Amino acid sequence: MELFVLEHKRLWRTPRVWICVLLCFFYCIIYTGFISYQWTYFGTPGEDPTNLYSNNFNGYSAIRDYQAQSDKYGDFWTDEAFQQMVKDFQTMEPPQQLQSMYDWTVASSFLNRLYPELKDNDQQQYQPLIHYVDTEELTDFYTRRQDYLEHTLEGNVQNYLLTDEDAEMLQKMDSQMKTPWRYEWIQGWQYVLSNSLPMLSKMAPYLAIVLAFIFSGEWHNSTAPLLHTTKYGWKKLARVKVLSGFAFAAELYALIAGGKVLLQLIFLGTKGWDMPIQMIKILAVAPWNMLQAELFELAFAFLGVVGYAGIVMLMSALVKNNVLSLVLSLAFIYVPDLFARYLPVWAQNASQFIPMVGTPTDLFQMNVFHLFGKGIWMPYLLITIPVLIGLVCVPFAIRSWARRQRA
Repeated sequence: MELFVLEHKRLWRTPRVWICVLLCFFYCIIYTGFISYQWTYFGTPGEDPTNLYSNNFNGYSAIRDYQAQSDKYGDFWTDEAFQQMVKDFQTMEPPQQLQSMYDWTVASSFLNRLYPELKDNDQQQYQPLIHYVDTEELTDFYTRRQDYLEHTLEGNVQNYLLTDEDAEMLQKMDSQMKTPWRYEWIQGWQYVLSNSLPMLSKMAPYLAIVLAFIFSGEWHNSTAPLLHTTKYGWKKLARVKVLSGFAFAAELYALIAGGKVLLQLIFLGTKGWDMPIQMIKILAVAPWNMLQAELFELAFAFLGVVGYAGIVMLMSALVKNNVLSLVLSLAFIYVPDLFARYLPVWAQNASQFIPMVGTPTDLFQMNVFHLFGKGIWMPYLLITIPVLIGLVCVPFAIRSWARRQRA
């Protein structure tokens, strides 16, 4: 334990570490966190609605207005609530009508997907359906949604994206959803689950800059032979270095994820935690509410951080050059994106298992990966395989560094 404390303090005393932590905190918490909540994302539109930076710096009070607006539609999403929301949109005048944070975009999305026969071909090229639809015709929401889901699954089977067994599995998942759905203001949770928490993957470059030098840095600083002469021995030192690396990764995650959650509680509160995620993506099949989805995304990010830390430390142990170690570590997260569109679907899905490459928003999708002939819903694999990859790298990192030490 004493050796671990000394090694961990040594890691944190490095100026490079503090610079990375401060930059990561500024980017993830201040720039894409506080500023987004208070200004660029939730602030009311300014003089130029097309420019986010012209928004007013009033996100906190604006969010309270949006939440109050949603209260008038009741606690559950019913045909009547849907009709009233569309009717309110049609009777409001700009600029309120243009403010998408009032859930108008959600209602418009539902309309386009579930009520395509109501589109007026003459009007369509000028105005979206929500502007002119007869609200009395907006009935049988849940029946239409079920038909839309079944039609989409059938199309995916015909296009060989899913098998019949996959479609049956996904329909079984969806059947666990209870109707009517709980309703609160949706846009806040949509931001958290689709924008804010997925930003935790942006921690990867900062992790790489710190952890890529854990082993290779000893060769760079010519301290590796000296470490071999210590009373602890090379193998114990290697293990301590790995534990210190994982501890740093967990600490950075706690700082950034904790900051994200704190901002969420300050600006959004907890209203709407029990809404189903189908309010964000109508074709989602997971029988989860918003809180369950958030816990999944937080777990996804943490396990991805652990997995990526294992990969970076393996790269650091395999090479003696700091720059090469860093380049190889960054290649793991950037190269898959560069070649993704040139790969077959199964290979694109498989590349998502690389730690910090996949996205937690896959929980809104219907992607299925076939492993040993069995179809498995992708989010189940995305939360397990990346961390296993990182943990498998650990003994190889220790052994590789130890072999170089003996040499």
